[in-house]
Amino acid sequence: MSQRNAPETFDILLVEDNPGDARLAQEALKEGRMTSRLKVVVDGVEAMAYLRREGIYADSPRPDLVLLDLNLPRKDGRQVLAEMKEDPELRRIPVVVLTTSQAGQDILRSYDLHANCYITKPVDLDRFISVVRSIEEYWCSVVTLPPR
Repeated sequence: MSQRNAPETFDILLVEDNPGDARLAQEALKEGRMTSRLKVVVDGVEAMAYLRREGIYADSPRPDLVLLDLNLPRKDGRQVLAEMKEDPELRRIPVVVLTTSQAGQDILRSYDLHANCYITKPVDLDRFISVVRSIEEYWCSVVTLPPR
């Protein structure tokens, strides 16, 4: 693991409105080799409240990584990404867009909004689990993140 995260748990915020995909991600991370703690929120409004530590999220840890779906209720992932990257307190949190969209315009827009990477969710169950574990492995143990 990177030196910054060695003694701690790696906190991941998953912003996902599909309960099946959220459950798969939870299972993939639970069975992984890293010590990640996953929090799931189901829409963009809830994501921003969590990130800003508002209301019921006042005592929530700041995530080390955000896994963000684009197509969300109330506030979509593009809006969440834009707000995060405009906020000096949140802009350094890496954001992995993890979505079903393969549209070129979504890919370009996500990178224009400073997403750290864009991954299209695999349809195959085993491949989906493998992708989630790869994301965790990369961001938890390969990358050096800024201090909290």
